[in-house]
This record gives sequence, structure tokens and C-alpha cells, in this order.
Amino acid sequence: MRAILNYTVSFPGLGIHNLSVSRIAFQFSIFGRHVTVYWYGLLFAIAMVLCIALAIRHAKHHHLSSDDVLDLFLWMIPMILVGARFYYVIFEWDQFKGDWKSILNIRQGGLAFYGGVIGGIISVIVVTKIKKMKIYRPLDFLAVYVPLGQAIGRWGNFFNQEAFGTNTSLPWGMISEGTRQGLSALNPDPANPLPGLDPTLPVHPTFLYEFVANMIIFVILLYVRKRIKRPWATFHSYLFLYGLVRFFVEGVRTDSLMFEFLGYNLRVSQLLSALMVL
Repeated sequence: MRAILNYTVSFPGLGIHNLSVSRIAFQFSIFGRHVTVYWYGLLFAIAMVLCIALAIRHAKHHHLSSDDVLDLFLWMIPMILVGARFYYVIFEWDQFKGDWKSILNIRQGGLAFYGGVIGGIISVIVVTKIKKMKIYRPLDFLAVYVPLGQAIGRWGNFFNQEAFGTNTSLPWGMISEGTRQGLSALNPDPANPLPGLDPTLPVHPTFLYEFVANMIIFVILLYVRKRIKRPWATFHSYLFLYGLVRFFVEGVRTDSLMFEFLGYNLRVSQLLSALMVL
């Protein structure tokens, strides 16, 4: 499917029409080489820098040093990217098995949030073993910043016009060239679109749902971390709250990673969300 760089996005129910949206944040040349910076990558970087800055600022109140925080993030950042890509590739293997080099090409998309979380947790376990720390301390401390970083990152989905939902008649329904192209690709017969997958109708802006929900979770976790000193309380609160949100949001998304089990096609992230809540 041809990649689109520029979109015209509308929210008809809100009276918002023809917003000009580009995947590209800015471009420049250096030493004769043209460099393109995309919003998705830029927002990921902004989210990381903000989370690191806040973590360093709050570290001493939670019996951690700034060096501890930096060590954790130095391991986490590459592991988040590796985990997010590995998770996506596993469940979309047919897309990559004929071209191994494409696995390394993340500029075309293909990062799964849950894979990033798993990679991040693995890196925290490694650092705690090296530093001989109790594992719940960094997990409880860092869990607060996960929804904040994700809330910022979800706007990358908006600029890419991806990770949207099925058709909706709600006032905030969204439509663009990206939603039309994405839904058209899901219809075996474009002239007779499947229920909920009509390219001519607005869709659920699931990026917005997750942005709002994650900001609320961020505020709740700040309170939990400050008030409840029981080990694992903040980390488990994150698992429960985000798992609950993602379970329902995943139910309306049109780009879910799927796997077959006992003849049933299951949404990977919805199953994992349910396990997180449990």
C-alpha cells in the first residue's frame, strides 16, 4: 500500500474540516545529506526526554539517585525499540519472512507498544540484578511515566493517520485519506464495504481515546505512588488501569495483531490486556 506523507483530516461532527496534517515534522540538509524528521520519531524522543527529566527530578524522593535513573533509561530505550519491533514482527511474520532486511526498517512503521513494555521490563530486571536492587522499587517508580510517554506518543499515530477504529457516528469521528486507504484495504469488495469498515464514513480516533485515558492514568499513578507505599502497588495499578483501557480500545481498532487459537482469530493485545487486568 502506497505510503502517504500528507493528509487532509476532518472531524465532520465537530465542524472541523480539512486540517492539513503531515507525517514530516521538518527537513534539513547537513554535509550534503538530506535529513527528514518524522513526527512519530520526534514525539517518541520528546516523550523519552520528558520522562527522563521528571524521573531524575523525583528520584531522590523515592530513594533512587539520578545515576540510577540514567542507567535504567540507557538500558530501557534500546530494549523498548527492540521489544516493540520484535513483538510486531512475530505476529506479522508473513510480511517479513521473504525479506529479512525489512525487519530492521522501522521507518516504515511496525512498532507494537506491548512489545516495548516487555522490552522495558526486561531491561529493568537486568539493571536491578546488576545494581542489586529490589525489583519492585524501579518498577513502581517508573510505572508512573509509562502512560505519560504513551500519551505523547499516540499523537504520532494521528500524524501517521494509523491505529484508528471502525466507523462511528459519534461527533468526534475522524476521516482522512489515511482512514479511507486503510479501510479500503480491509474490504475484499470495495464496492460493498463490510459493516463498520466503510471508507467513506468517519472512524473512531482511537489515538485520542488512549491519549485522554493515559493522561488520567498518569495522574492516578502519581497519587498512588505518593500515598501507597506497599511494594508493587503502583506497578500493579498501571497493569490494571491500562489493561482495562486497552482491552476496550483494542476492540474497535482495525489494525490489531491477530493469532489463531483453536480455530478462533484472537486479538493479541486484547488477550494480553485481559491478562494484565487479572
